Amino acid sequence: MPDPARVHLNLWKQHLGCVPDWVWQQTELETLVLADNDLAGISPQIGHLKKLRMLDLGHNRLTRLPDEVGDLDALSDFLYLHDNRLATLAPSLTRLTRLRYLNISENAFEDFPECVCGMESLIELRASDNGLTALPNRIGCLSCLRELHLRNNRLTTVPDSIGMLRELRQLDLRGNPLIHLPLVIAELPRLDKLDLRWIPSLTPPPWFAMLECRGCVIYR
Repeated sequence: MPDPARVHLNLWKQHLGCVPDWVWQQTELETLVLADNDLAGISPQIGHLKKLRMLDLGHNRLTRLPDEVGDLDALSDFLYLHDNRLATLAPSLTRLTRLRYLNISENAFEDFPECVCGMESLIELRASDNGLTALPNRIGCLSCLRELHLRNNRLTTVPDSIGMLRELRQLDLRGNPLIHLPLVIAELPRLDKLDLRWIPSLTPPPWFAMLECRGCVIYR
């Protein structure tokens, strides 16, 4: 059994199938990597890891997370959930108000998980390769967000509240069936990259020229 005082534990690609109970006893852990282990579930005991700053659960078979993930209030650096089978996230995750990076790409989300809108410290959000059909108005609550990656979803537009993301630098909407984009995007003061490739359905609005004149690169 590993030293209980250790703070970093990397079990990447160890063919675990399920997480050994001794992992949940490592209460001093600050980083935990469980990626690519064919995991179908996570024990509620994960809530014991109160000092976790980074958690990697990517590349598994997860269909849900326990509510206790919301108890990890020290989680501030990264939460990787990409390449699983998640369609919802527990409302308790809204308590992760210190989290700065979240990756929920390559899952089964059709509805944007509302709890994400409570993660007020997010700087980077990746939600590509899902089935999202709309973004909630509360997306505007993520006032610290600098990068928003939404490639390959089913969005036809984005809400006007995206104009509240005054720190946004990069907006990736590639591969969505967009038919309209709101003018508020042109008013985002720090936007320097707007990716709109692979979207034949969108007629470029006249305000694209305004963005490009001020130095924003638009890929189309």
